[in-house]
Amino acid sequence: MTAREEWFPGEPCWIDLYTKDVAKARAFYSAVLGWKAGEQAEQFGGYFMFLCDGVPVAGCMSKNSADHTPDAWTIYLATANAEESLGRGASHGATVVVPAMAVGDLGTMGMMVDPSGAAVGVWAPQEFSGFGRLDEPGTPKWFELHTGDYESAVDFYRGVFGWEISTVGDSPGFQYATADHQGRRFAGILQDRESSPRWEVRFGVRDTEAALAAALANGGSLKRPTEETMYGRIGHLADPTGSAFVIQPATQAP
Repeated sequence: MTAREEWFPGEPCWIDLYTKDVAKARAFYSAVLGWKAGEQAEQFGGYFMFLCDGVPVAGCMSKNSADHTPDAWTIYLATANAEESLGRGASHGATVVVPAMAVGDLGTMGMMVDPSGAAVGVWAPQEFSGFGRLDEPGTPKWFELHTGDYESAVDFYRGVFGWEISTVGDSPGFQYATADHQGRRFAGILQDRESSPRWEVRFGVRDTEAALAAALANGGSLKRPTEETMYGRIGHLADPTGSAFVIQPATQAP
């Protein structure tokens, strides 16, 4: 079990889904990842949490009808002060799209678009710290930035969040770096000129093929063929409204 209650600054600590069809999302992720959809909080615009074995692992909220951006998952990086992190982000070339905003007594959130064009949130916890577990079946496993401007992205996250960067690949055909903390990798940055800049969320599963079958049976789609890697079989999926995510075998037992 990888239970967590605290997060160091700059570490991904929460994810949420903004979707045009909450009902479909509740049914889909429950079927594919074994989640239970919590009650919607009217005081927070209908926001609710997905639970895995009773532990919060993700959030979800209906998009405003005037918002025509694609449905997508968003990651949030932990910070002691959301306003200061957004300010540092702006000074390093980011565009702040949601200023620091208190979410009751749970914490303070904000969102910006990094210089490479990928949206990323910040979360300063008070009563709610973030994920309860990581890298178990049905929980977040890995977080990866896909960007067409690799060097700028590395400089941005190092400068704004103090990431310790380790270079994994630095050839013209493969540029990849990881963010590390006390010897543990917690996120990756990939040079990707073939797709739009984005943060990709990976979820741990017991069986990739079984999860894939559940996704297809519940309105999801396969974005590209599954692949066998040194980390297990990986599936690139989209939910019924197009939100992309990845599944791969979890490292930790439940």
